[in-house]
Amino acid sequence: MKDFLKIMLASALGFIIANIILSLIAMLFFFGMMGSLAGSFTSEKFVLKENSMLNLRLNGPISERVPEEDPFTELLAPEATAAMGLNDIVSAIRKAKNNDMIKGIYIDSRSISASMATLAEIRNELKSFKESGKFVVAYADTYSQAGYYLASMADKVAINPMGNLDLHGLASMPIFFKDALDKLGIEMQIFKVGTYKSAVEPFTQNEMSDANREQVSSYLNDAWSFLRADIAEARSLTPEKVDALANQMPLLQTTDFLLEANLVDTLLYETEMKDYLRTLLSLEEGKMIPSATVSNMRSVTTKTVKKTGNTIGILYAQGNIVSGTGASNIQDKYMVNQIEKLRKDEDIKAVVFRINSGGGSAYASEQIWKAISDLKKEKPVVVSMGDVAASGGYYIACNADRIVAQPTTLTGSIGIFGMIPNMEGTAEKIGISTDVVKTNEYGDFGNITRPFNDQEKQLLQNMIEKGYDIFLTRCAEGRNMPKDSLALYAEGRVWTGNQAKEIGLVDELGGIERAIEIAAEMANLGKSYVVFEYPKMRTMIEELLDRPKEELAARTMKEYLGESYELFMLLRDIREQDYIQARIPYELNIR
Repeated sequence: MKDFLKIMLASALGFIIANIILSLIAMLFFFGMMGSLAGSFTSEKFVLKENSMLNLRLNGPISERVPEEDPFTELLAPEATAAMGLNDIVSAIRKAKNNDMIKGIYIDSRSISASMATLAEIRNELKSFKESGKFVVAYADTYSQAGYYLASMADKVAINPMGNLDLHGLASMPIFFKDALDKLGIEMQIFKVGTYKSAVEPFTQNEMSDANREQVSSYLNDAWSFLRADIAEARSLTPEKVDALANQMPLLQTTDFLLEANLVDTLLYETEMKDYLRTLLSLEEGKMIPSATVSNMRSVTTKTVKKTGNTIGILYAQGNIVSGTGASNIQDKYMVNQIEKLRKDEDIKAVVFRINSGGGSAYASEQIWKAISDLKKEKPVVVSMGDVAASGGYYIACNADRIVAQPTTLTGSIGIFGMIPNMEGTAEKIGISTDVVKTNEYGDFGNITRPFNDQEKQLLQNMIEKGYDIFLTRCAEGRNMPKDSLALYAEGRVWTGNQAKEIGLVDELGGIERAIEIAAEMANLGKSYVVFEYPKMRTMIEELLDRPKEELAARTMKEYLGESYELFMLLRDIREQDYIQARIPYELNIR
């Protein structure tokens, strides 16, 4: 007994000491982070110098908008490339255009990650910037196709003599999980309306259906026609010549080939490029080049902007549409609350609803649709579509007064589906059996360890068809089109913004700036208005409290599951979603 008590006391003491040590370590880590934070607050504020250039370094993913940089990013994820906000990039270019201290733009698009419509927004701003007469030059060791699309707008495009330039066209390469699911004993039970509704295909097939291949080919070719034409115009080529060059795989050609093809203007090492920039800025040899980054430009103000009685609100909706109250993704209760605030705010005379979403919950989409309908009764609502505003993303857009999209935006996909896993095979593989006692026929409805019976399948299909009819009705009424006419363009088919305009799903082609102009016109504001963004971005502390646990969990799962991680995440998303979904495929995988 004495030995037992000794062991128990020693264990308890060890546990207490271990907790004290861990607490001290946690405190040291916390105060170290606080020190970094304090240092960031006391760091010298950026001051724009005379004779500067905007260093448009686009390195990493681009989102609609991101929180201000915080000192925790490097500590928590030092190897991660921070995302950039499209709103910050556009704002930086506009400020550079109107600020006499900035003489030009240096495009450094080394490893940009952005979709077609986002690239178009940035490119259009660069085109507008050139109207100022200031210089625009581009340089890279290696141009990705996305990076080159932007760089082609420059007055001079330079590349490292040993560099590479990618120009290959567009391709969609969806990944199919059917065989993997079969090995796990998982059967996806599908209920859908829409011949082209392809979101379910990766879970039930090993290749595209004929209908899906048709629609993907259609929207890819239409989108490429715009990208190709833009490059051709900027580089004094023909669209046919751009196609011919793409078919020769410039990435694997020499830089002399790039010169002869007029894809670039000159071959320079980076040191030589800096010397060239000094000549543009009339700087002495070896002198430091004054420059400002996109992040720096946040603190460069043109004039103090205050909310007035003539305010246009930009409401951002980015991510999956889900049921919930949080700020991540597009959660219906949170978004409805934001819309209601804008509706009740008498200073806000019009709203630009900026949507970048492939959809999600049909139920949540309906709630947001209703809130937009109520808002529209009191003030103009103009939708600005980003990279994608399809399925549920189109559902929440269809009732706006006007819809503006980029030619390469992916939209439409008017159709819904339900996808519920049957894991009976999985249970058998790992030796799990289930049984049931129920008082009513559908008492165990939704049991994923058995397949649906015929009656359950019919009930679910009826529910899907009813949901599709409501979706179709909402779109027809919102677009002021006969329902049977709109049905010809529905069936879950995805369209580019350009195609959508031709068939009446979109009113005008353009970016968010054009949507703001239309909203001002509809509200009779003339040129006298200010623009504010909603919802308010989360603070650094809010980001800090959320990020560690999410990142730690994700990294642990990825380490443990390896190649199965992506499939696990998909299955998790499916399990957490509503039965009825209005969304495009989970991953279009366009490159």
